[in-house]
Amino acid sequence: MAKKEIRIGNKVISEVGDVFFIGEIGINHNGSIEIAKKIIDMAVLCGVDAVKFQKRTPEICVPPKVRDRIIETPWGDMTYFEYKKRIEFGEEEYREIDEYCKRKGVVWFASAWDIPSVEFLEKFNVPCHKIPSAKLTDRELLEKVNSIGKPVILSTGMSTEEEIEKAVKVLNKVELIIMHCNSSYPAKPEELNLRYIQTLKKKFPQAIIGYSGHELGISASLVAATLGARVIERHITIDRAMWGTDQGASIEFSGLRRLVRDLKALPIWLGDGVKRVYESEFKVKEKLRDKETL
Repeated sequence: MAKKEIRIGNKVISEVGDVFFIGEIGINHNGSIEIAKKIIDMAVLCGVDAVKFQKRTPEICVPPKVRDRIIETPWGDMTYFEYKKRIEFGEEEYREIDEYCKRKGVVWFASAWDIPSVEFLEKFNVPCHKIPSAKLTDRELLEKVNSIGKPVILSTGMSTEEEIEKAVKVLNKVELIIMHCNSSYPAKPEELNLRYIQTLKKKFPQAIIGYSGHELGISASLVAATLGARVIERHITIDRAMWGTDQGASIEFSGLRRLVRDLKALPIWLGDGVKRVYESEFKVKEKLRDKETL
């Protein structure tokens, strides 16, 4: 059974203290290592705890029915399969990312979409593995990360409660973080269902519960943390107007800076639940309260 205290890199995630924030770079780099570095720089400046990418083997992950579909891209018209190959980082790029993140002092890992990608990421001794919502029902992939034994972050978008339960049963040898998620990009406000975070906390007391948000703005992520999400993940980018499917549901520098700042302030705002009259109120009390007749 997973502990209620999980270490990722040099950070400990628990039911107390700061929320662990993951800046999801994903594929917002559009296959450019220079753009990836710029997003890493932005994330570090804003104080994120980790940055995350996505790792796929296109030959496995791109469904045959869409491989030959022609799409318009900034690099010209190409098949969907060619596009997926075009934006996928290989070992050379990830070596550079690994070294760059170490220099910047930030943890990185990636969502693995297939078993060869898990094995690829293990070359870099990533501190944890992330299962994306799309792969929650991939038993072989779940068994692979379960056998490694590192902490696993499981996103639950587009999944039924029964599917989540089955996935958690497979992941029985790892420390587990379960992320409430809606997989629409961007997610509609009426479909966020943030109260499900509390349901997950009751249903899976052995796990840490988090929230992977695809909504517009930052307020819902703060509410998620207030409801008990101990890990918050948001897509981040240097420019939401850049080409790419995830850019529109991402947050830029100003939003990221405010969100991380406010998440760190949240425990201070919430306090300890004990009513007290603070010293800062005494002068106001003396000025405004002229009768004490209770």
